[in-house]
Amino acid sequence: MSFIRYTLRYWQLYIMLLPVIAYFFVFKYMPLYGVTIAFKEFNMFKGIAESAWVGFDVFREIFSMQGFYIALRNTFLLNGLDFIFGFPAPIILAVCLNELKFPAFRKISQTLLYLPHFISWVIIGGIMYQVFATNYGIINLLLNKIGIGSIPFLAEAGYWLTTYTSVGIWQGVGWGSIIYLAAMTGINKELYDAADVDGASRVRRIWHITIPGIRSTIIVLMILKLGDMLDIGFDRPYIIGNVMVRDVSDVLSTFIYRVGLQSGQFSIATAVGLFQAVVGLVFILAANYIAKKTTDESII
Repeated sequence: MSFIRYTLRYWQLYIMLLPVIAYFFVFKYMPLYGVTIAFKEFNMFKGIAESAWVGFDVFREIFSMQGFYIALRNTFLLNGLDFIFGFPAPIILAVCLNELKFPAFRKISQTLLYLPHFISWVIIGGIMYQVFATNYGIINLLLNKIGIGSIPFLAEAGYWLTTYTSVGIWQGVGWGSIIYLAAMTGINKELYDAADVDGASRVRRIWHITIPGIRSTIIVLMILKLGDMLDIGFDRPYIIGNVMVRDVSDVLSTFIYRVGLQSGQFSIATAVGLFQAVVGLVFILAANYIAKKTTDESII
């Protein structure tokens, strides 16, 4: 069937696709023109087109800033902790939920675990200060009553990193497990029955059937996660961070907000964003290449 005949036969589908194409063109591709600000001395009164070209001067200015390297280091640090501790958490949770025998209990557990995903970081920040604050937090009040003393969960870098990572896992682990649970439904049940007949323990069934069954999903999500290694959200580090832990909480997104937007240096904000995108692309291509060479599975 020729392309024209195929298109005419299914023209209704192409009509339905047009709004999606228009959305991506207007809101995703047209704004890419604004990236040129990174190579210009942007003047908002002249506009993007009339502003003078400066080549890579904006990038040279960024790379000469000490604050940029601190933000870059912190971005790698926080995303690295999220990757090391946060990436396996949904897999472990999904395996545990999959092993629950009572469907009603499993559904209730899943619902309760999904809920934190729908709570905004502003609310989570308020809850955190009620729970972890040094002077009035619930945990420290209890620790003081039993004579242990206060722990500066939000005031010292080491404790803050632990709190930041733990809260991130709590907020996203339930939602992240959905994809793995969906992947587990595609595993042939006869494999589990055969393993039961052979006398395999529950751990062996998980190791030899469940994990290999979701291996492709794990690899794809791992590649995408590595691609976001330099892309960190603004809400979480900005709300949980404070002046006392600024050395570890200032990341590229807060750096862009503070140095680029608050001070009106839009060229710097755009250049840092472009730098994040390019490094993220390099990471995702490298992760995809390594995954393809080692496991013969990839997304490209």
